[in-house]
Amino acid sequence: MEETMAVSKRVSGHVCPWWLAYTFDNPVRRLVHPPGKILGGYVREGMRVVDVGAGFGHFSIGMARLVGDAGKVVAADLQEKMLEKTLSRARKAGVDHRILPHLCRPDALGLDLDLDFALACNVLHEMPDLPGLFAELWDRLRPEGCLFVMEPAGHVGRKAFEREVGLAREAGFAERARPRVFRERCAVLARSAVPGRS
Repeated sequence: MEETMAVSKRVSGHVCPWWLAYTFDNPVRRLVHPPGKILGGYVREGMRVVDVGAGFGHFSIGMARLVGDAGKVVAADLQEKMLEKTLSRARKAGVDHRILPHLCRPDALGLDLDLDFALACNVLHEMPDLPGLFAELWDRLRPEGCLFVMEPAGHVGRKAFEREVGLAREAGFAERARPRVFRERCAVLARSAVPGRS
């Protein structure tokens, strides 16, 4: 399996088991969280994007449709079983050639390519080092790039989410929008200049 990115480990040290993804990454999710509708204003043909915590590939596959044959999606996850399921679903959808799987370490992204867009869906609350994650994403995103973060509203409270967004700001991101997505807390963060960074 080709390597390319990093994902999540809960602060408690537990990783969401791969088999639990069947309970939330299912046909109902495709109806309530359509990737084209949620991300279509940010992801365009030819882009290079990353799905941090790809899981079973719901958004990876959706973004692969948006980037077209000229673009690439890095599907990043900590568990090989998640990536296997993503690739299996991507093959069925006919977009597997646009997806680069990446088995990550729990402590760093380790990504060595420039990105136009990054998605972190329902994983920030599991990350052991959020400042480190945001710093790595800031470094990998092109100057005009942006980061779309989503957290489950039933699991992550408003104050906790605002702390996460605050850490992203400290890393050099500027808030651009607060999209409304069913049962999610969301923010779109643009890469901005930070004193002392190039």
